[in-house]
Amino acid sequence: MNLQTEQMTVKEVQEEIIEEFAMFENWMDKYEHIINLGKELPDLAEEFKTSDNIVKGCQSQVWLHTTSKDGKIYFEADSDAIITKGLVAIMVRVLSGHPAVEIIKSSMFFVNRIGLAEHLSPTRSNGLLAMIKQMKLHALAYSAKQ
Repeated sequence: MNLQTEQMTVKEVQEEIIEEFAMFENWMDKYEHIINLGKELPDLAEEFKTSDNIVKGCQSQVWLHTTSKDGKIYFEADSDAIITKGLVAIMVRVLSGHPAVEIIKSSMFFVNRIGLAEHLSPTRSNGLLAMIKQMKLHALAYSAKQ
């Protein structure tokens, strides 16, 4: 995550993603972009690819590692499936580096606005919802500790 993204709100990052996806003419180009985002996501260290970090509800393997620093939550993730890795890369971009309360309260409106809800298969759509739920639960757990 770059410094600029870290200074943006969750809402602003989502709006940036909506603008980014609006540049593509069709869904094949959007899928290609999702795949490229997945390729840009750094691999998760093997030590974090544990059963505790698996996102339940995803058809493919998705690992989510969460840390906190200076009142903000940071996510790292990986997947063994290329489109799923792209989806989790988007979620990391949207939610990582923000305070727990902002993560918990944020509506993930970009999912519908860029057409993911209607263009993903039901299993991928369920997996995306599972990722969002898991990330919000991690933020909730961190906020409860504070």
